[in-house]
Amino acid sequence: MSKVSLLTVGLVIATTTVWPQEEETLMKSLTPVISVDRIEPCLGFWEALGFERTMDVPGDDGMAFAAVSHGGVEVIYQTHASLAEVPAVAELEFGATNFFIRVSDLNAIKPTLEAGDVIVPERKMFYGSREIVVRASCGTIVSFAEFEE
Repeated sequence: MSKVSLLTVGLVIATTTVWPQEEETLMKSLTPVISVDRIEPCLGFWEALGFERTMDVPGDDGMAFAAVSHGGVEVIYQTHASLAEVPAVAELEFGATNFFIRVSDLNAIKPTLEAGDVIVPERKMFYGSREIVVRASCGTIVSFAEFEE
């Protein structure tokens, strides 16, 4: 943010505040952190869809933590064992998590999805999308939806 003043013959006739083109927001992103027994079985599903591994942290028995991303979508996996190191978190009961990912072209990823565990074949939804629902190799349920523009 900056202040701009208009001058006429040495007099300030107006002062205004100029905001940047995109206003800063407090919230930047939301990334799910999924707790699993083992991370390695989860990554192949996402990598087959073009996600790239952006971080992995080794643990005593395989990876303890890993992140994958594609465009503005990021998913993080962390092992139950590594969460046990944080007592306040280790005591929590975790519920099932499902993902809903909006895509620009369902047909482009359809062959990859259909090679896996499709639990709901392609369908047209009342809210205007075409969707396929799959189960990732580590059990995460993921809906992929394309909306008509």
